[in-house]
Amino acid sequence: MPAKSEFELIDHYFNRPAPAGMLGVGDDCALLTVRAGCELAVSTDMLIESRHFLPGVDPQSLGHKALAVNLSDLAAMGARPLACTLALGLPHIDERWLEGFSKGFHALAADAGCPLLGGDTTCSPHGIVLSITVMGELRPAHALRRSGAREGDDIWVSGTLGAAYVALLLLQGRLPADPARLRASQPAMDWPQPRLALGQALGGVAHAAIDISDGLLQDLGHILEQSHCAARLSLDALPAHPTLEGLEPRVRQEALLGGGDVYELCFTAQPLRREQIQALGHRLGIPLARIGTITRGSGIRVFDARGNDVPVTLRGFDHFAAQSPAPDTSRGST
Repeated sequence: MPAKSEFELIDHYFNRPAPAGMLGVGDDCALLTVRAGCELAVSTDMLIESRHFLPGVDPQSLGHKALAVNLSDLAAMGARPLACTLALGLPHIDERWLEGFSKGFHALAADAGCPLLGGDTTCSPHGIVLSITVMGELRPAHALRRSGAREGDDIWVSGTLGAAYVALLLLQGRLPADPARLRASQPAMDWPQPRLALGQALGGVAHAAIDISDGLLQDLGHILEQSHCAARLSLDALPAHPTLEGLEPRVRQEALLGGGDVYELCFTAQPLRREQIQALGHRLGIPLARIGTITRGSGIRVFDARGNDVPVTLRGFDHFAAQSPAPDTSRGST
């Protein structure tokens, strides 16, 4: 059987009917409409083999994760997904890999209401390269920007922290082999769930938000920098994933404060919103933990249960730092 051409691969694995009112794969540009009174939210993310994901990763989980980390950006803004595009660089054609990748990608796209409308496919001489652009809509008054935090706000985080970082340490041999701990932690790394419903519900409730891709301290730091304020965090209030139990304190602290690849939301809101936020978490089935307070000044201080300062050395992931702790799927909006 002759090998498929680039265009046959696109048509077979990635061409799906576009929703009504949109033009998808098969033309020079995708076309989509934004409702009156809404703004278009756009974010682009690149994932590179051996930098953002490990070689040999299950292609179905990679297809899911590649889209999930982009959808998490929309969640952090409070946007509703509309559509996405995919640019895919492959070192060679592997139809079994494409079958799994496209299955994971399209399953999440359908669940999130974010159909694939186009992109590009090419040959990559240095491993797999993925670049995804997501588009969503939101009402301007409900946009969750990083610059909105205010002195006196509570700091909240959704879900739990640390599992993806622990899975990575185990896979890299930086923790003693522990198959049970790896089974419990790896789904958080391979199958992140973007908090889309939560982000949309926080519009008009939260003052500022960000998703945690590079670690809690680093990503919260972006809010503080753009909001011109500081933060106090309670180490004991941080919602640790159960797989952190039994780890030495240093590793546990690193996982909670600096471990990336989390894709939970960190957000700030007035104290008078506490009951409303807890009710929202209960309605959505998402644990929400209040972990600290926005204060005047700059920087982040972390305190233990006795009120003592906790020394912090691991701040999070930086693509160009010499000692970054782990592969990462951090993103920047375009």
